[in-house]
Amino acid sequence: MVMQHPLYGVLAEFENTEDLIAAVRRVREAGYEKIDAFTPFPVEGLADAVGFSASRVPVVTFIGGLIGCLGGFLLQYYPNVSGYPLDIGGRPENSWPAFIPITFELTILSAALATVFGMLALNGLPTPYHPVFNAPRFQLASRNRFFLCIKARDPKFNLQAVRKLLAGLRATDVTEIAF
Repeated sequence: MVMQHPLYGVLAEFENTEDLIAAVRRVREAGYEKIDAFTPFPVEGLADAVGFSASRVPVVTFIGGLIGCLGGFLLQYYPNVSGYPLDIGGRPENSWPAFIPITFELTILSAALATVFGMLALNGLPTPYHPVFNAPRFQLASRNRFFLCIKARDPKFNLQAVRKLLAGLRATDVTEIAF
């Protein structure tokens, strides 16, 4: 049985992107892996600094497209060849060039739907509640402040050590976040 820590993590507030990226790099050098950053706009290099790995969305898209392609082809193949074959103008029953438009369209549709729903699932969305919303100053993350969170589920997490580390990284505010 995994014991859940009553604390979600520690959130540090920064005034600019340079301080945030420097803090993220320093936190990663200290050995913390379960971290997250929140910014009001995309910050170049932050994803690499935080340690985001390659996305699995392209694989989900490919599998969705493959399923759509096979489904579209078989949806036409079965009725025309096995289920209800008709001899129309002496054409072959398996006239695959005639199946291409519908097969292509179902490939694109399935790949697009797999991409959207796969991205939502892999990102854990929708998330109507997140513990960082409990931080009193977190609403500034959508305006002009930058936040770094070290999660309590990190194997190296020690509350006093994390607070000391974040306070020494030019953070303007350090807050504990409960569930």
